[in-house]
Amino acid sequence: MEFLIITGLSGGGKSQAADIIEDLAFYCVDNMPAALIPRFAELCAATKGRYEKVALVTDMREKNGVQEIFGALDTLKEMGFGYKILFMEAEPAVIIKRYKESRRPHPLRKKGDSITDSIAREKELMQPIRDAADYIVNTSHLTLGQLQNELYTLFSGDAAERPITVNVMSFGFKYGIPMDADLVFDVRFLPNPYYIESMRSHSGLDDDVRDYVFGFPQTKEFMDKLTELIKFLLPQYIEEGKYSLTIGIGCTGGRHRSVAIANALCDALIEDGINVANITRDLNRGG
Repeated sequence: MEFLIITGLSGGGKSQAADIIEDLAFYCVDNMPAALIPRFAELCAATKGRYEKVALVTDMREKNGVQEIFGALDTLKEMGFGYKILFMEAEPAVIIKRYKESRRPHPLRKKGDSITDSIAREKELMQPIRDAADYIVNTSHLTLGQLQNELYTLFSGDAAERPITVNVMSFGFKYGIPMDADLVFDVRFLPNPYYIESMRSHSGLDDDVRDYVFGFPQTKEFMDKLTELIKFLLPQYIEEGKYSLTIGIGCTGGRHRSVAIANALCDALIEDGINVANITRDLNRGG
C-alpha cells in the first residue's frame, strides 16, 4: 500500500493538490488529523487491497502539530507502510491575498496577531516537515493547469499522459445550440440528404447518407481541416488543465450531415487513442 502525505503551509494549495491527486487513482482524505493516520492505515489494510494508493491531507492546527505528524509517520514505518511527503507552499504575499479573498482566518492566528505573523510562525514550525519532504511544490505563480501538470509529472511520470475526454455531439440548430459545448461547428453548408426522398428517413449513421455527405470534395476537405484542428487543440487544452472537451457539430435537424461528420470525427480521434463519446442529441427528433 502506498501512502502520500499532503501537507504544507495553510493557503499553500493542499486541497487543490488533493483534488488533482484523486484523478491519479489515489483515495484522498482531506483534513486528516495526524494522530488518526496510523488508525486509518490499519483500516485501509483491512480492506485487503481495495485501497492501494492513499493520499492524506494533514496540517498543523496546534503548537505540537509537527511532533504529531512525525509521530504518525514513525508509526506508519513501524507498521510496515511506506509513505512519501508532498509539501505545498506559497509566498507570504500570495497566501495573504488568498486569505483575503476567502475571508477566512489563518488557523494559527492568535489574538492581536497579524496574518503576516501567523504565516511566519507556521513557516518556522513547519520547516522540519519541509526538510523531510520528498516533493516540494510552490504554487505562488502556478495556474490550475500548471499545477496539474506539475503533479501529473511527479506522480504519473508524464503530464502529457493526462487523459481528456472528448464529447462529440451532433445536434440540430433548430433545436438550439448545446449549452455545454466548448466548440461549435456549423455543417449546414454541405449538401443536405434530407431533400432526397430515399434518404429522408435515414440518418448519418446509415451508409447511403454517409456516402452521400462524403461524396463531395468540400466535405473531405472540411473533415481533414477539422480533424487537424482538433488534434492540434487537444494538447493545448490538456496543458491548461481541461479534463473534458465538448465539440458540437450542427446541421439543420441534427439527423443527417452533423451525425455523419461527428461519427467520422470520433473515428479519427479514436484511432489516436483518445477517449471519445459520440452523442447524437437530436437524432430521433424528426430531422
